[in-house]
Amino acid sequence: MTHDVYDCNAGCPVEATLALIGGKWKGVILYHLLSDTIRFNELRRLMPDVTQRMLTKQLRELEADGLILRKVYPEVPPRVEYSMADYGLTLAPIITALQKWGTEHLERVAEEA
Repeated sequence: MTHDVYDCNAGCPVEATLALIGGKWKGVILYHLLSDTIRFNELRRLMPDVTQRMLTKQLRELEADGLILRKVYPEVPPRVEYSMADYGLTLAPIITALQKWGTEHLERVAEEA
């Protein structure tokens, strides 16, 4: 096996990717944002098991990493919308593949039950 410019172990690029999108919620957030621009409270409704604090933390990290965009409208109360950044859209095939694999996995588990 040949190694590319990453002079570390063969899993290094995978580690780098998972550092950005790993964890329980980031992939789910990205999945929802792939289809539309979404307000914070709508994300909360789509993800009822995430706490407000954790959702805020994950959104901030995704924004800091350049994967999503946050737009604040100067209204009272302020309206905040999240959408995919161009860089984040490069993850679309990965997120879609995860969704497809997860669907097949859940079907397999259901068949085995």
